[in-house]
Amino acid sequence: MSSGVTLSAATRQNLLSLQDTAGLTSTTQNRLATGKKVNSALDSPLNFFTSQSLNSRSKDISSLLDGISNGVQAIQAANQGITSIQKVVDQAKSLASQALATQVTTNGTATSSASALTSTSVVNFFVNGAAVSASGFTSASTVTDLVNALNSASNAQGVGNAFTLDSTGKKVVIAASADIEFADTASQVLLGFSAGTGTGPTYGTASAAGTSSEITVSGVTQRASLAQQYNNLLTQITQLAGDASFNGVNLIAGKNNDLTINFNPKGNSNLTVASSDETAAGLGLNAVTNKDGASSTIGKGNFLLNGDINTTMKTLNAASDKLKADSTTLGSNLSVVQNRQDFSKQLANILDTGAANLTNADLNEEAANSQALSTRQSLGISALSLANQAQQSILQLLR
Repeated sequence: MSSGVTLSAATRQNLLSLQDTAGLTSTTQNRLATGKKVNSALDSPLNFFTSQSLNSRSKDISSLLDGISNGVQAIQAANQGITSIQKVVDQAKSLASQALATQVTTNGTATSSASALTSTSVVNFFVNGAAVSASGFTSASTVTDLVNALNSASNAQGVGNAFTLDSTGKKVVIAASADIEFADTASQVLLGFSAGTGTGPTYGTASAAGTSSEITVSGVTQRASLAQQYNNLLTQITQLAGDASFNGVNLIAGKNNDLTINFNPKGNSNLTVASSDETAAGLGLNAVTNKDGASSTIGKGNFLLNGDINTTMKTLNAASDKLKADSTTLGSNLSVVQNRQDFSKQLANILDTGAANLTNADLNEEAANSQALSTRQSLGISALSLANQAQQSILQLLR
């Protein structure tokens, strides 16, 4: 015996419409609550999995941005190091120019007349650290012959006539734009100067005699001081290069420390920033010593010779050129990395936007749908009530 409820066709139709409206309302409310129109593969397999793939690629690219950012900072640190080193090199140039402007002179007048000359008479002295001698005398040689021999030796070193005679024509006078020093006491005494004391002059060899009290050498100490300041600057250059690091990466403290920046997860899109050596040694800058580089002559360094200072200036100019070239290279690499950084950010945003377009709901549309469904539900309830009016009339008859 059936116990089912009998509904009219109109009632059933209105009831189905209400059920459909309730289902659509539930879907719309879910979209409004989650902000998505595709929450699982059941909603739309194609859109769901495509969106997941786009989001995954976006996350991979975003994860590379930290590495790219570190690369930008490492390049900027290196470039800042080069900029600071260039300033120190300019300071070194200024010191070298100052040394050139500092004139080295030797002046003095013998207190006694020159000794009588013999065939064994020899004057051993140094001209700017170069050992020379005046000899070849006879017992008939005069003090004028002595001065001529001395000047012949000084002229051979390119400093002109360094020796003359005083107004009496007997005493030797030194007036030279150079460092003139005697190698032994006998040479000083032969010319009429006092023997001198001490362990030897600032320049010359280790066996050089102490400078006579009548002889004054100026400019040598000043140039030696400038040379020491120059050496200190070279130390600063090397230290600056060593300090220009970021996160353990230093692109200017030596070669074989290249930086590779990856731009995609596979690593087949990247940029390798070659390291360089901007230390003093890497720039070809050597410390000034108190010895000639070509020999063991003590004191021939320390900016004594103008030629040596000019050579130093050439190396400083070459160092400046290298710094400018390396800075240009770093600047070019920095532009590339920053461009790729911006590209990666924009691409990640495009991927995220594309993924959102596939799954996100249009909240304005869903809000409008919700309002329409609410109205539709009210109308459905009213229609269902109208469909039941016929049965209500029968109920009145039964009463």
